[in-house]
Amino acid sequence: MPRERKLPRIAWRDLHGIVLLDKPQGLSSNEALQATRRLFRAAKGGHTGALDPMATGLLPLCFGEATKLAGNLLGARKAYRAECRLGITTTTADREGEVLCERPVPVLDDAAIEAALAPLRGRIVQVPPAYSALKQGGERLYLKARRGEAVEAPPREVEVHSLELRSRTADTLVFEVECGSGTYVRSLAVDLGEALGCGAHLTALRRLWVEPFHAPRMVTLAELEQAAGQGDDALLAWLLPVVAGLEDWPKLQLDEAQSQAIARGQPIVVAGVSGPHAAFASDGALLALLELDADGRSRILRGFNLPPP
Repeated sequence: MPRERKLPRIAWRDLHGIVLLDKPQGLSSNEALQATRRLFRAAKGGHTGALDPMATGLLPLCFGEATKLAGNLLGARKAYRAECRLGITTTTADREGEVLCERPVPVLDDAAIEAALAPLRGRIVQVPPAYSALKQGGERLYLKARRGEAVEAPPREVEVHSLELRSRTADTLVFEVECGSGTYVRSLAVDLGEALGCGAHLTALRRLWVEPFHAPRMVTLAELEQAAGQGDDALLAWLLPVVAGLEDWPKLQLDEAQSQAIARGQPIVVAGVSGPHAAFASDGALLALLELDADGRSRILRGFNLPPP
């Protein structure tokens, strides 16, 4: 028998930056991350909040020192376009689950739909789906649900900044939502369906943006594969610098003495400055995320070890 051909080993490298991936349908966020990481040969990578395999759209991927921003991006405001089917509820609250119940869809006008949407805006209490990545007793809820165990996800407060109907048919609604961290659009679809008296489940979901990337230039895996075939320069053109993830942070330029103190983990005092800031070394390199108190005394939130620009 011929010997099995071994795939060449990947020569991983230190790479620092952010890729704004347009996640394809059918891949988990981790699968999309690992495929992108292999193309870039990045030694270290992470994503900034999972999208369901059914969902598409913006998935910021962080490599190298940019992974230190993943928590900030995970907690950022996000926007989605969602489609839900009225009259049918499912086990997973989306089209991939088994049908639980079918009910007739009443004749709806815009006023009735707006009345159902209104209570879902603002600071609301939401029950996450049983099939979710939340942990209970150290285990993901969806693993328990797949085994047939009874799962009751505890309700929690989330922030829905806006929720607007964009189009509709007799049994389908398309809406856009801007929301805070931890909001489940599937649960919004379920709650909307119950408010309309017929039930609903999510049939499509696309993430439009994640702060601070409000108008993202996204790239698909196919485009990255094509760029990789053209050479490293074409591929790296899709890698944003780490500072791209800090567009909404106030900037603080340090002098040489301040830069050296922060690099050693020592506090500094900056007169007349307070609150969170992205601090840049005297050579222009991103050095740290700082929290400055009312007296201008610093506390390091995150330190970075980036090459000079």
